[in-house]
Amino acid sequence: MEEFLLNPNLVYLFIVGGTSLAFLAILSPGTGLLELSAFFFLVLAGWGIFYLPINYWALILLVVGVFPPIFALRKTQKNYYLGLSIASLVIGAAYLLKGDTWYSLAVSPGLAIAVSILIGGMFWIITKKSLEAEAAPPSHDLSKLIGALGETKTEINLEGSVQVSKELWTARSQEPIEAGSQVRVVDREGFILIVEKV
Repeated sequence: MEEFLLNPNLVYLFIVGGTSLAFLAILSPGTGLLELSAFFFLVLAGWGIFYLPINYWALILLVVGVFPPIFALRKTQKNYYLGLSIASLVIGAAYLLKGDTWYSLAVSPGLAIAVSILIGGMFWIITKKSLEAEAAPPSHDLSKLIGALGETKTEINLEGSVQVSKELWTARSQEPIEAGSQVRVVDREGFILIVEKV
């Protein structure tokens, strides 16, 4: 088992997988699943790196070249930061494990080329789409809901559901309102509408 886990090709895949998941976790933090998966892959990669000889210049390139440009990319939206991050990830991961010389690959060149193309293309597309979604204006202007009319779909006894503008919303009311009643939105608290019976 130890020999299997210390296969340079497998350690390379752990490095790329862990770094890629960490990269994606920085772009879209939230559920913790990406972070946990990145940690798992990086622990396996770290175990392989501990036992196998590495190129320290590639490790520096991998760490310093990937993460700072991603933070800069989030602030500036400039494509050359994305290109710099992808190039750093691809080159740093491919050359991290030491070959016969400092410039030779310890992993299969075919694997390194295929993974580099796949990861580079995937990062480019995912990052661009993530940044476009982040920069897009919200599809709803929630302030326009104030004053809108709707219909209660459940009884509102402090809280219930109303349909306003063809969408179902959680609603609150000061007084109980029976299901099927016409209501007007008078305020909102986040995504909860405050309604009163018309």
